[in-house]
Amino acid sequence: MAEQEIAVKDLSEADARVELERLATLLAEANTAYHTDDAPELSDADYDLLKRRNAEIEARFPTLKRADSPSDQVGAPVADGFTKVRHEVRMMSLSNAFEDADITSFDQSIRRYLGLSDTDPLAYTAEPKIDGLSLSLRYEQGKLVQAATRGDGAMGENVTANARTINDIPETLTGAPDILEVRGEVYMSHADFADLNARQQSRGAKTFANPRNAAAGSLRQLDANITKDRPLRFFAYSWGALSAPLADTQTGAIARLQELGFQTNPLTQRCDGPDDMIAHYKNIEGQRATLGYDIDGVVYKVDDLGYQSRLGFRSTTPRWAIAHKFPAELAWTRLESIDIQVGRTGALSPVARLTPVTVGGVVVSNATLHNEDYIAGRDANGVPIRGGKDIRVGDWVQVYRAGDVIPKVADVDLDKRPDDAQPYEFSKLCPECGSEAIREEGDAVRRCSGGLICPAQAVEKLKHFVSRAAFDIEGLGAKQVEQFYTDGWITEPADIFTLRDRYGSGLQQLKNREGWGEKSAQNLFDAIDEKRAIPLGRLIFSLGIRHVGEVVANLLARSYGTWVAFQDAIDAAQDTDGDAWAGLIGIDGIGTVVAKSLVNSFAQEAERASINRLVAHLEVQEAERPRTEGSPVAGKTVVFTGTLERMSRAEAKARAESLGAKVSGSVSAKTDLLVAGPGAGSKETKARDLGVQIIDEDGWFDLIEGA
Repeated sequence: MAEQEIAVKDLSEADARVELERLATLLAEANTAYHTDDAPELSDADYDLLKRRNAEIEARFPTLKRADSPSDQVGAPVADGFTKVRHEVRMMSLSNAFEDADITSFDQSIRRYLGLSDTDPLAYTAEPKIDGLSLSLRYEQGKLVQAATRGDGAMGENVTANARTINDIPETLTGAPDILEVRGEVYMSHADFADLNARQQSRGAKTFANPRNAAAGSLRQLDANITKDRPLRFFAYSWGALSAPLADTQTGAIARLQELGFQTNPLTQRCDGPDDMIAHYKNIEGQRATLGYDIDGVVYKVDDLGYQSRLGFRSTTPRWAIAHKFPAELAWTRLESIDIQVGRTGALSPVARLTPVTVGGVVVSNATLHNEDYIAGRDANGVPIRGGKDIRVGDWVQVYRAGDVIPKVADVDLDKRPDDAQPYEFSKLCPECGSEAIREEGDAVRRCSGGLICPAQAVEKLKHFVSRAAFDIEGLGAKQVEQFYTDGWITEPADIFTLRDRYGSGLQQLKNREGWGEKSAQNLFDAIDEKRAIPLGRLIFSLGIRHVGEVVANLLARSYGTWVAFQDAIDAAQDTDGDAWAGLIGIDGIGTVVAKSLVNSFAQEAERASINRLVAHLEVQEAERPRTEGSPVAGKTVVFTGTLERMSRAEAKARAESLGAKVSGSVSAKTDLLVAGPGAGSKETKARDLGVQIIDEDGWFDLIEGA
């Protein structure tokens, strides 16, 4: 694909920022389609191409990583109709690999983290990655008491009654720990899938697109009798909460699960390093067509559970595991037209309307065209892409599923170009409000200059405000936001909280509208009132500030604690030579791009006034702080510098944060402690000048001993 799109190495910073924005939006919708709606419109392999591109861009431009980055997302929120279950141990996703070189890099990163040399023994397990639905089974005193889907990783759906109907899931266990959460994948074999669709068709009922959809839809039935009638199966491959260890190794633990009565995959194998892992990957790939069930790759895990414990987790993925994915598919179709969509930040995004075509089992009719340069066959610096071939209406184009609802146009077949096809002229005006669409120097996209007068931007900001990770107001979704905006009921977030007052009781007018009744209207006003008390992180995320997604919003909330402290800090950070600015960019994970976006947003008079009107209606809750009783570094800002000999930098950071410390990458007047190893350099010099306490690595371990 490198010849058919702007290669990551050729992206400018402006291009990368726009690309990450697009990827975050598409992948968030993809997660909902796959995990919540059980109706994915793309194969896992094609979806992973987009996630891979996102990760590569983030690696090259770490300061551009978004708060709502797909790298930090797990699954999707729980759907309506099921009771919620909070996982005692979070159900994580896996980072992905696509090339053999990625596996070698994975092994090297593990060795660096653990301080192992290239010759030290390090074993892994390799197992097929089943294309099904993740499930966690909780056993207490040997009895199945609860079954839950992954959901968003922290909260899943209670499907206990349905899980009891699956033959591969034991009701009771003999010799198991008192508490045991077994995790695995619910799936459907190819033969059972064909039989099910045949039965569905004979009944005149809905048929399924593929076994994964069938398995997920069958498990997530509100009527367990329907699930019982479906031929579901279960492979166990992991665990969550435990009252006693299963074994010392991954291999031993899987064998123990098999002894307890669970089905485990017979292709699981212990491997001595990357060469063995890749060889087994190719062995499994060679059997893929004859396995009788769908897989989309191979999962590698560090075999030693002690090492797994040391390696720990990133925000959404374990460091000790990776999925080696199989490749995606391509298809050719005709480009019928090009439409321009306007996002909440004013970005004009071209979308290709295609003659529908099936790609990897999914019907595709829309695709992204990135920006005007991409259509013209060049990158933002004028360098040719696709051999300089532009894209025109009427062209035959190559499509691949690299993202969520909207995949990518990758190439053009000039031999099939119509004689009357004309170069595409990108609009210089916003199609929604007619305002000038400006492309600033260094930016890869045009943006509508209309701001709040542009209905597309206003509506998209309101949709973001009521999204699940923001205010999540029951009964006020995207459809209702559009309706209320069109009718003039709400034009900005603060209007939501004055609906009842502005329309008297509001009840009479709302209940008479199409789609509303007295009960639903009253429920909406009550739901709005319930969200007047809002956590700080959700409020920050809800504002829709560029580059400030969910992860960054929560990071800011934990760093500043209260709305007043956050607001004052951002105001003070307008002085980029001051302590407030240094403190803001010193927060680990906050770079200058995010900081500038925050400062600029709060400095804009109209936007600030809108924020102030909103906050006047709210009770902003103080951010939760980690439980760090007895920690000597809780609340302190710590900087690590130089060479650390007893721990890796990643281990040091993770340990400090677990003790309630804020780890910064730079020294400032607000730094409380510098941990300096050999070769500390300028950071140690600056710390001495500022009077910051400095200790060595041994001193750090002495300080936190017992904490």
